[in-house]
Amino acid sequence: MDKPKSVITYQKKFTNNKWKVFSSVQKLYENIFVIPAIAEYDNLKKLFTSILGNNQKYFDSTLFVIVINNLKSTDELVKEENQKTISYFNSIINKTSIDDLSEKIISSNINIGLIDASSENLEMPENDGGVGFARKIGMDLALNYFDYSSSKKKMIYCLDSDCLVSNNYLETLIEEVNQKNIYAGYVEYEHQLPEDDEEKKAIILYEIFLRYYVLGLKYATSPFAFDTIGSTMFCDYEHYIKIGGMNKKKAAEDFYFLEKLAKIIQIEKINKTKIFPSSRKSWRVPFGTGQRVNRYFQKTHNENLVYNPLSFEILKKWNELFFNNEILSADDYLFHAEKIDIHLKKFLIEQYFESAWNKILNETNKKEQIQKQKKFWFDGFRTLKLIHYLRDLFYPMIEYEEAINYLFEKMEIQFQNKYEKVNWMHSYLYLQKLREINF
Repeated sequence: MDKPKSVITYQKKFTNNKWKVFSSVQKLYENIFVIPAIAEYDNLKKLFTSILGNNQKYFDSTLFVIVINNLKSTDELVKEENQKTISYFNSIINKTSIDDLSEKIISSNINIGLIDASSENLEMPENDGGVGFARKIGMDLALNYFDYSSSKKKMIYCLDSDCLVSNNYLETLIEEVNQKNIYAGYVEYEHQLPEDDEEKKAIILYEIFLRYYVLGLKYATSPFAFDTIGSTMFCDYEHYIKIGGMNKKKAAEDFYFLEKLAKIIQIEKINKTKIFPSSRKSWRVPFGTGQRVNRYFQKTHNENLVYNPLSFEILKKWNELFFNNEILSADDYLFHAEKIDIHLKKFLIEQYFESAWNKILNETNKKEQIQKQKKFWFDGFRTLKLIHYLRDLFYPMIEYEEAINYLFEKMEIQFQNKYEKVNWMHSYLYLQKLREINF
């Protein structure tokens, strides 16, 4: 079956033909995993070792696309490691074994595609090049390799080169998506915990921060209450096209990608398998896991602090007002917002809510369309902006224990910590409890 018209239209508008996928097998697939990599020679080998531990049932219908990337201005040592990585995976693609792992990969019949966005004249652009652009290159080119004649879903999955996967990852993910008719979502995750106690504490506190925020959104009944970890997200090709594909952001590309999907389709969570992102320090992105770990050791911030749960109380009342089936005037929404909290009303005014809402009402009188527009206006980004606005003006961040205990009590989640605060296990017990909460 030829590519659908929607794919052809998307590619003409958004896809850069500068890059190609190199693979030894010319066939079509149902599942394509896109893995951006920069100076990740050793980590990619660890990732594929963990993939090899999976049931080979879906190897034949799956393609793993590695996007080796850098800028022209990237450090020469990074470029050298990238070339080493390209050489290694090219040997696998050409069925030439050079070590035990390559021999295992070749004999397993894993399908590997390689995109060279590293070599001279193939580098990513200086202004846009980064993790978002690298994902976009791979995800856009994935559209050329789907078996559109298959009745099964054609899915684009994201991985990172420094993560690991559970030994039931591939089978569980593909079967859950197809059996439950899932179009977009993410996989449960747990950051790898290093041996060093201080490094361990750093990543524990960061994951607590991430999970607490999602817990707060869940409590506040936000339609954007989901984790946004790049290596965990996925969607089918149709919704990928509908949102205009992956963005080019150098950081937080995962947040914006899932948020955009959430405006048009339900984001589902796969709980029965896990991805294990790296907890290392990193220079690769301007913020995120690596930079938060760096920050912990620089002691520039108190990493024990999280958003004040009173901010989520305000968000909860606003969400219940705004996202219910009733459609009010802008004046009525602002009147009720002031009753909830004067700072909420000020935020809405500063965000030009009145003019935006009046424009929505003027453009359509269809209730269903207006309800959809609510998500587009008060989206995940504006939700975060409200939380930051409240943090900066009136509800400062507080210690994570106090904040989590507050939400646990409100959500009737039973928890008791047996470790004193001086021990990293005190933080880890909170993290374990947050990891247990499935929603």
